[in-house]
Amino acid sequence: EKNGDQERQKRLRNRIAPFMLRRSKELVASELPPKTEIIRTVTLEGAQRDLYESVRMAMDKKVRDEIRDKGFSRSHIMILDALLKLRQICCDPRIMKLDRAKEVQESAKLDMLTGMLTEMLDEGRKVLIFSQFTTMLALIEEECKARNFRYSLLTGQTRDRETAINYFQEGDAQIFLISLKAGGTGLNLTAADTVIHYDPWWNPAVEQQATDRAYRIGQDKPVFVYKLLTEDTVEEKILKLQEKKQMLADGLYSDTQKQQASFSQDELMDLLRPLDN
Repeated sequence: EKNGDQERQKRLRNRIAPFMLRRSKELVASELPPKTEIIRTVTLEGAQRDLYESVRMAMDKKVRDEIRDKGFSRSHIMILDALLKLRQICCDPRIMKLDRAKEVQESAKLDMLTGMLTEMLDEGRKVLIFSQFTTMLALIEEECKARNFRYSLLTGQTRDRETAINYFQEGDAQIFLISLKAGGTGLNLTAADTVIHYDPWWNPAVEQQATDRAYRIGQDKPVFVYKLLTEDTVEEKILKLQEKKQMLADGLYSDTQKQQASFSQDELMDLLRPLDN
């Protein structure tokens, strides 16, 4: 059965290949230096862990009630809202619109990031940091100011994009904080040799496009790509779903962006599972 599926995939790919623009990095730019992808994980602890678990339990009940009353297909907004809250806690509880969250002192991932940046800048690296949350970038910006890191910032609110880009690409900025929506495509940032994805996104193609701001023709340095994850949380599960969707997409499409986040009910409910003790 499996061999039959593989054979059908192969035949279909051969039939549609002439009609697809194949732009894999290996074919177009074999002169590019190596790229190394690294996953860095950290464990939620203390009040941050307690907050995650209490919000998870509350949202799990809300989602199950919603699905019971309206059905799965009409409950997507509630499900995505639940997952958004958990993802925000993983990034930093302070970006949640919840009074209790703003009192939490722990921020495991932000602490890990600042430690990484200190080491990287000592090594002379130039770093891109991507996040979907502009509120998270604002917190990282505060840490940069407190440590006298030289940085540039690009979000949808940035009025002078060119100045922000040039300060990093041609100037003294060591770090470029970029919102995924505002700067995930269309930029040439080959001054960077390090890319950090602060929070995972559902579609791996979107993250890949962001990485390609640095890893593109004109890059002459090895590039290191870091994904930061909180262990055993919704983030780690998103990564596993990403890998599954990427494998499915690669099976037929390779370099297309057809793999949208369309997950089953079981997959989405698994994202709301409790933390391991």
